[in-house]
Amino acid sequence: MTLTEAPAGAATDGSRATAYPRPVARRRSWPIMVAAGTTVVLWASAFVGIRFAGHDYSPGAMALGRMLAASVALTAFIAFYRRTRAPHAGPTPEALTPRRAAVLPRRGTLGLIMLWGVAWFGGYNVALNAAERLVDAGTAALLVSVAPILVAVAATLVLGERLTGRLGVGVTIAFAGVALIAAGGFTGHADKVGVALAALSAVLYAFGVLLQKRLLARVDAVTMTWLGALAGTAALLPFAPTLLAEFAAAPLPATLGVLFLGVFPTAIGFLTWGYVLSRWTAGRTTAATYLVPPVTVLLSWTLLGEVPAPLALLGGALCLTGVVFATRR
Repeated sequence: MTLTEAPAGAATDGSRATAYPRPVARRRSWPIMVAAGTTVVLWASAFVGIRFAGHDYSPGAMALGRMLAASVALTAFIAFYRRTRAPHAGPTPEALTPRRAAVLPRRGTLGLIMLWGVAWFGGYNVALNAAERLVDAGTAALLVSVAPILVAVAATLVLGERLTGRLGVGVTIAFAGVALIAAGGFTGHADKVGVALAALSAVLYAFGVLLQKRLLARVDAVTMTWLGALAGTAALLPFAPTLLAEFAAAPLPATLGVLFLGVFPTAIGFLTWGYVLSRWTAGRTTAATYLVPPVTVLLSWTLLGEVPAPLALLGGALCLTGVVFATRR
């Protein structure tokens, strides 16, 4: 089955499955566009938040604090949603509908979700946090933004997605924008280790997208995000002593920054991301994330005083153009 076909309604893992809409819809629905825009803004703010809190929290401790906040927020969301939806039977967007509390994916699917959570919520967060101690927010964002290129190529080879001419041209334009941002430079300092860590983050990002796209045919986005967050949190527990020590010494704004990272870019951002990914192809969805670097540049300029060069601003404009072209129908 290719991802241009509607997935089968029956899951292979024994959970109560629902038929998901075609990822490649021939219409552009405004809720999908709003969800995509929300994801972009929240994920862009994460790069700035990491730089802000990184002065007081080390990479592992910050990742654990972020995921603890995200896990609590997601658990509360699922509990509240199921309680409020229980007396009603009205239709809901299926990719955002958690399965019944007693039903979990079988071991095979559950194991893959755990792997996804450890790689993305655990490994990606630690690598990115470490990278942003050495490079500025804008540079980290543009380096991570090579992930959509990895996804677009891998999706054609692994998932059977078709690389359309429009998507290919849009990706090329956006990638040129990323190159201009890199050439333009920032006030930050592009340490080689920081660049390597950001590149590792991009690889983990691409792996997470491809695995999540596969799994969304078997489990809804909310359940997957929640279970993945719990797995990522568990993997980060060795950093608990460091987190406790740094929490005791950190100023309140830094701690609030970590909580913000958990609730908004992680809990809310990954819910909206899963919603979009279940309706668009992996390549098209990740092409939209080319908006993250220019938005990050703007936020880091405004909030952190990391002023981009003129070439970086031109690159941001090209990123926007490429995304519009790639996602337009």
